[in-house]
Amino acid sequence: MTREEAISLVKSHVGSNNLVNHMIATGAVMKALAKKFNEDENEWEITGILHDYDYPETDQDPAHHGLLSVEMLKTYDLPKAVYDAILAHAEKKPLETRIEKALYVADPTTGFITAAALIRPEKKLEPLDSKFLMKRFKEKSFAKGASREQMAMCSELGFELEEYFGIALDAMKNIHEEINL
Repeated sequence: MTREEAISLVKSHVGSNNLVNHMIATGAVMKALAKKFNEDENEWEITGILHDYDYPETDQDPAHHGLLSVEMLKTYDLPKAVYDAILAHAEKKPLETRIEKALYVADPTTGFITAAALIRPEKKLEPLDSKFLMKRFKEKSFAKGASREQMAMCSELGFELEEYFGIALDAMKNIHEEINL
């Protein structure tokens, strides 16, 4: 599956533009991490784009989140690593592989960075830097829905938090027009 096919699939299934933007942003962060690790950038990006595919159906039913995505996406014959990462990000299997851990960390990060952009007068990513994100990270009342524990697990990928924020922020800045930030 190509990036364009994944985005088209998501846009045809997910009604919320904010959720679509989150999924595309997560794909961008995953692609950047894949590049750092010399992994398959397309596979990692597709994983990020598709990770919340079932959210319209499971928003009120978190017990099935991830499981339903995998079921719905089985017909696309994606690599097993994609399905496993989707399951792991939804805590339906243990975090074992690098792609699983990367998605688990990237998922709350894109929401956190988006929230940081939206509190700025410009409502854009451009003025943000990793130091600003670090300051906001310490504010427990800021972007409460973005799990600090999950983001801090970037250490399991070999990154300090500020370095990881820089990678994620740059990835999102690269697609800022596409995600309206």
